[in-house]
Amino acid sequence: MRKTLAVFLFGILFLSCANKSEFAQNAKSKDKPMKDKIMKSDEEWKKELTPEQYRVLREKGTERAFTGKYYQNHEDGIYYCAACDNPLFTSKTKFESGSGWPSFYEPIPGGIESETDNSLGMARTEILCARCGGHLGHVFDDGPKPTGLRYCINSVSLDFKKE
Repeated sequence: MRKTLAVFLFGILFLSCANKSEFAQNAKSKDKPMKDKIMKSDEEWKKELTPEQYRVLREKGTERAFTGKYYQNHEDGIYYCAACDNPLFTSKTKFESGSGWPSFYEPIPGGIESETDNSLGMARTEILCARCGGHLGHVFDDGPKPTGLRYCINSVSLDFKKE
């Protein structure tokens, strides 16, 4: 009985310490500077974006496959949201998918958000800029290792800056 009680008390002590450590890590991550969300009216977006950028980023359109300016880009750098300059992907995670759109296997942490897209009679995962909510593309589970994901992104939603 004493042995069981000792194991039980040790377990409670261990979990208590683990929770404090996890709480401390979460508190530290909240102290990191975050970019504020951007909220603009349709009229403001129309003034800042090209008609094609507005159609894709704000109206959830898609550019034609194999036509985007970053589909064949092989330079080193960072891909940013064309609407708000939020960093989204690095060239290190870009790969040739054969899909006709720039494809990445991993986003920059905190750069994107996702939601279910039920358009076209199927359920897909839509990718949005975490800062301005602009439509970027979709993610599929047929990508390469290490993630097995393919973030299929419209070039017009991106702005590339060389390293």
